[in-house]
Amino acid sequence: MKGEGGTPFLQIRGLVKTFDDFTAVDGIDLDIKESEFFTIVGPSGSGKTTMIRMLVGMDSPDSGDIMLKGQRLNDVPANRRPTCMVFQSLALFPHKTVGENIEFPMKIAGVAPPERRRRADLLLEQLRLPLSCYGKGVNQCSGGERQRIALARALAYDPEILFFDEPLASLDFRLRKTLEKELKDIHRETGKTFVYITHSLEEAMVMSDRIGIMREGRMVQIGTPGEIYNQPVNKFVAQFMGEVNTIEVTRNGDNEVKSLSGDMTFSVVRMDSDFDRGFLVVRPEVVKIGPAAEDLPNRVTGTLFNDYALGSRIQYQVRGAADDYNWLIEKLQDAPFGGALGETVTIGWRPEDSILVAD
Repeated sequence: MKGEGGTPFLQIRGLVKTFDDFTAVDGIDLDIKESEFFTIVGPSGSGKTTMIRMLVGMDSPDSGDIMLKGQRLNDVPANRRPTCMVFQSLALFPHKTVGENIEFPMKIAGVAPPERRRRADLLLEQLRLPLSCYGKGVNQCSGGERQRIALARALAYDPEILFFDEPLASLDFRLRKTLEKELKDIHRETGKTFVYITHSLEEAMVMSDRIGIMREGRMVQIGTPGEIYNQPVNKFVAQFMGEVNTIEVTRNGDNEVKSLSGDMTFSVVRMDSDFDRGFLVVRPEVVKIGPAAEDLPNRVTGTLFNDYALGSRIQYQVRGAADDYNWLIEKLQDAPFGGALGETVTIGWRPEDSILVAD
């Protein structure tokens, strides 16, 4: 990846933005590498949209610096920055054809018509749109086609960074899944730096080189998808990743914790020396159920209360007898657990699959 070992491509230092008494972005530091696909994720109100509006030049920070290749961008107007934004609304010109939409930035830049057409055709091919789309009205195109047209227009600016403001949020599930993969392919093909914001952690996991998780204006954790998933820094990140088993525990020795309710103990492999009280996180897919759980160090007995079909997976809910806790277990549909609802079952997991977080 470009930018390794040198000055980060995009540097953000101490970025702050307030609205009256509300601090939307609160002192963020962040380095993004050239050619990286970096995704900012967070719930509504976390500050991610305010953050990206400052990066693209639509809003000015109250304090802090935005540096691109060592050059300060704070006072550079949005139309003078080597960046481009793809909005959730796409912001295509409805009265223009597909070709006219794609060529618009080149026309503004004074590119001659024959060269504009040549480059528009190249972008259509690159984004897997038929050349016959060139003369169509954008309102005649499907939702997926309009997404690609908006991206083609953004690439026509030849920006150094493309910013994306939840461009897939309004699409149906199947189209969104298709475009997630296409965006990742386009990122690889173009070599551009992508900075993407979304409220969907699943979307970020599919596409990103690294992910930054925001909460209340601050960056809570930055890491690869694997690091975020396997090493969450706190309960918020662990639960933001999806449904997990989370039990409040206290330290009970060097490699053991004790639940605050039910008086159960669980073995762990990794525990910080200063850990005293926090949460044990166990992901549903690592939990075994039935005979497969009998010989595991961490075991719980409960009642098989319900099951839920989740496409290729099936999720089971077990209500613990000792602590009245609802445990979630997931298995592939082609290897389901054969127990009957209401049956007493054992569930279990390995100590190395226990994750301890503070808050």
